[in-house]
Amino acid sequence: MSERIIDVAAGLILRADGQLLLGQRPADKPWAGWWELPGGKLEPGETVLQALARELREEIGIEITQAVPWVTYVHAYPHTTVRLAFCHVTGWRGEPRGLENQRLEWVDPAHAGAVGDLLPATLPPLRWLQLPNTYGISSIGGRAGLPAFLERLERALARGLKLVQLREPDWPDGPGATSLRDAMQAVLRLCHAAGARLLVNSIHPAAWWRQADGVHLRWAEAAALHVRPELPAGALVGVSAHDNAQVTHARELGADFAVLGPVLATPSHPGAPGIGWQGFVAGNRDAGLPVFALGGQSADTLAEARQHGAHGVAGIRGIIA
Repeated sequence: MSERIIDVAAGLILRADGQLLLGQRPADKPWAGWWELPGGKLEPGETVLQALARELREEIGIEITQAVPWVTYVHAYPHTTVRLAFCHVTGWRGEPRGLENQRLEWVDPAHAGAVGDLLPATLPPLRWLQLPNTYGISSIGGRAGLPAFLERLERALARGLKLVQLREPDWPDGPGATSLRDAMQAVLRLCHAAGARLLVNSIHPAAWWRQADGVHLRWAEAAALHVRPELPAGALVGVSAHDNAQVTHARELGADFAVLGPVLATPSHPGAPGIGWQGFVAGNRDAGLPVFALGGQSADTLAEARQHGAHGVAGIRGIIA
């Protein structure tokens, strides 16, 4: 990797219908003809959001009215290493237009490659955009609690929940019990019927991870791994983390996302202070993958979490209420 790192602010400019704006690099620039996210280099003394506002004004003629930090990601090109601070831009004034002789196109992020060759550093954020911003965690408790939990889950799925974790460490029959496997299959059927995905916590048998849509690794299991678990194509891997070093390990492991916390106090740990939002920002520094905020989170805290760079929020009671 080159010793010199160039800091770049890049905007994921998203319309209300989910369409994303891409720009084609002009003929007089390296990687001419390739498509990328609008943005540019930070100037001395600029914050990421200041640089992004200036670049979008100069490049495409819009004034940002609403933007939040997201993922900071380092990418090594053959002759340059860039640290890209990706931001979500959801509000602006003006109609985007190419002021530097570049073509602009609105695309479906899931099929962005249809527009042409995508700059390599553009590929990870396009993949991360497919990840929901709310992550619900189970609290069944035992066989007797399953019917009520399924009712709560069904309501949450109807509200739009698309990512769920089965986590039942205190299941009375044990975390690998047949009764819990049967409960998992009932949860999985409900999730799939709603177009949602179910991850299985790593305290439960590895065979279940493959029956579901992937695994959420506890830190103890993640710390013992140096490569991503072998799972079917399309399966997700999440990692629980409590500080920046653990988030960095999740990225090096090839995880799809991390969950960092506890940010705020929770009912399950009364009196125990969380890391706070500044602690979350520190833990999420240069993460290189999406990070959910955990601890005291719900739909009511989603906007604040995103203001602090979170991909979204994860929780038990606040998500599957």
